Amino acid sequence: MAPERQHDGSGTELGRFLRARRTQVTPAEVGFAPGAGVRRTPGLRREEVAALAGVSIDYYTRLERGKETRPSPAVIDALARALKLDQDEHGHLHDLAARAARRAPEPPAAPSRTVSHQVKLLLETLRPNPAYVSSRTLDLLAGNPGALALYAGIEDWPGKQRNIARYLFLHPAARDIYADWGTQIRGCVARLRALAGTDPDAPDLAGLVGELLLKSPDFAKLWERYEVTRRTHAQKKTFHHPDVGTITLAFQGMQLEGTPGHRLGVYVAEPGTADHDAMTLLDMTTPRPAGKPAAHREH
Repeated sequence: MAPERQHDGSGTELGRFLRARRTQVTPAEVGFAPGAGVRRTPGLRREEVAALAGVSIDYYTRLERGKETRPSPAVIDALARALKLDQDEHGHLHDLAARAARRAPEPPAAPSRTVSHQVKLLLETLRPNPAYVSSRTLDLLAGNPGALALYAGIEDWPGKQRNIARYLFLHPAARDIYADWGTQIRGCVARLRALAGTDPDAPDLAGLVGELLLKSPDFAKLWERYEVTRRTHAQKKTFHHPDVGTITLAFQGMQLEGTPGHRLGVYVAEPGTADHDAMTLLDMTTPRPAGKPAAHREH
């Protein structure tokens, strides 16, 4: 079962996106008077979106219900303006329209999880900087000792279970470790949502999303909002780590050429700083077999 069908089995992903986004735009934001009485619909009504986009109510309704699947680029742009979409969301809307206009292919095979020997050597050369390789669905495919230690507790899980999204939502330590946990989970869901819009039948994505929808109310709530983002910017992240205390590291992610969507993530700190010293201590952590408690940790 594809991820987007968990909540709504009808229509298309394009229609689901339009419905989700219009519920998050208030009449006041687009210049409509609130009107008398209680509004049954959160956000904008269909007729209001149609008016703003310059299309008929019937045409817009058909778009939401999946009965119209070939909107023109001009209509897509008008809908993006009406729904106040940002650049990423606008691009995602174009991708969904393109997908709706063609026959859905057979579900693709799950991408390879194999990390080459050369990439593993790269992770070692980056020490003491925590560095890891993740899949397009945020599986943690490989990591040097500092990376595994930074995500405290993730090494307790079997290798195939290690996933950054799963860690954020399901690991009991994650809320305490991430200083900005709320921001992190929102960005995580938005990236998965963007992938689901263009490759919804992918088994690796469907399995992860299905698990998180069942196990995490926080994930289900954010998934329903249908926010999307597709770019990762350099940023700093602060961790409240049980072994080394509070540590702030700059982060850089980059695509690995010749891989099925694998990304390299690297954390860095200025030499001579307390953050760099803490990072070096994390690199000295000895990885342990899954399920073995860390004897040196104090909670």
